[in-house]
Amino acid sequence: MTANTRLWTLRGSAVLAVGLFLTLVAQFWHPVYGFTALIQLDAPNDELKISAFRANPVYVHRDTGGYDGLYYAQIAYDPTLRSPELPRAMDNFSYRARRILPPAVAWLFSAGQPVAIVHVYSFLNIAIWLLFAALLWRLLGVTDVRGWLAWTGVLFSAGALSSVRLALTDLPMLALLMLAVIAAERARPRTAIAWLASAALARETALLGASGLITQPWISIKNVRTGAFVVAPLFGWLAYIRWQLGPADSGWANFTLPLAGFTEKFATSLKDLIHLNDALLAWTTFLAVVGLTVQALFIAVRWRQYSDAWWRIGAAYTALMAMIGTAVWEGYPGACTRVLLPLTLAFNILAHRTRAALAWLILGNLGVGAGFLVLRDFPVNTHELYAGRSGGASTVIQIGTGWFGAEHAREHVWSWSSGQSQLALRTWSDAPVKAQFEFGLRSLAPRTIILRSSEREIWRGQVGEKTTRFSVPIRLTPGDTQLEFSTASPAIRESTNHDARALSFALYDPRLSVPNP
Repeated sequence: MTANTRLWTLRGSAVLAVGLFLTLVAQFWHPVYGFTALIQLDAPNDELKISAFRANPVYVHRDTGGYDGLYYAQIAYDPTLRSPELPRAMDNFSYRARRILPPAVAWLFSAGQPVAIVHVYSFLNIAIWLLFAALLWRLLGVTDVRGWLAWTGVLFSAGALSSVRLALTDLPMLALLMLAVIAAERARPRTAIAWLASAALARETALLGASGLITQPWISIKNVRTGAFVVAPLFGWLAYIRWQLGPADSGWANFTLPLAGFTEKFATSLKDLIHLNDALLAWTTFLAVVGLTVQALFIAVRWRQYSDAWWRIGAAYTALMAMIGTAVWEGYPGACTRVLLPLTLAFNILAHRTRAALAWLILGNLGVGAGFLVLRDFPVNTHELYAGRSGGASTVIQIGTGWFGAEHAREHVWSWSSGQSQLALRTWSDAPVKAQFEFGLRSLAPRTIILRSSEREIWRGQVGEKTTRFSVPIRLTPGDTQLEFSTASPAIRESTNHDARALSFALYDPRLSVPNP
């Protein structure tokens, strides 16, 4: 294979890798909620969310717990932290407010428009992943399999994909840190300081990246000045937080005695290989821990490369790895993969540049499996029959009581009723709207179906074994609307089996259309 052919093969593989990422992420997109499933707003926090999350469609997870992204997304509605709604919506307001840069960027790019802010924030990590992929490809100068492995090892690491999946601040911080070191390597110290200071406003652990900006002699006025300029914006912001909110959580609970947290995690992940019911989850978590261990060992054995900025950054985060406690290590695979993303980046850049043995790159990137697993479980609402936008209104239709669940085919969705069944419509609009409710009905025997809204009959029609489409004008108000389908004719058992369902009629492909104002 010629060099040119090999290069185009690698580029084609990179395009496929990006396509795979977009395919996995696209599963989280919803026609009404957009990518807001990524911020992991859960049912318990549904009662605490700010009013903007009530007035605009935001996905609520019913069966999984919430995560930090839902706090940053709400801070994006008022990056000045002065909204009286925010304290009630936060688990630890002062602590979350430190990482202000991604929320502020979301507010800026949405021009402060409430309807757009949450969508911009939930998409932010996706956009940064794509930009980061392009920058890292250039930084690595990928021309062989070794470079391609280093590139994919960072992009598909558990840390990077967890930041995307949970709409967190880790990947934005990593991208800014990388830009800072690139600027330093190009002898642009002021630009490097600006990028790193920005990274610290995304996540305070970025301050460790200052180890990559200092120059010999290590103890000098120049390095002290560099450090001061890097920390100044974060310290200024922390002072503002204290002024607005009072004392902040120092976060020392995330640290412990050297190697205590790591040892506990390694032992737990080994036990999980035997006792955890989900073998795939156990193995990918164990391999992620092994991968981080290999990365740290690689940095340790290459100590003679201390003059390299990326080695110093890797060493700083290896030291951090030794100090982080149970709260960071626990979970599957755990926040450790995100917190140590700079170590993963430094390791892959050094392993590629120094032409380290291929085994280093393979073993150091064993966390990729956990990364893919992060995007495995996308939300599926088994009660949803329709979601769409029309005429300035967004509406989601879900089955309520009396239905046997939603069934799907390639082009159709339907649900069988036992005889009297509720439909729940949730609408987001500025004012009540007149809409056309279009739907199909069929039954196992001829019968009359009645449709009611607020206990008032708005339609009735004859239905038989062949699916018939109908269109009924209804009035939708912002919020919840209840519709009821019913029939006086008895249901018919679908078979002679003892567990056969008693079916009355089936509702097919409901749709709503609202004339444009």
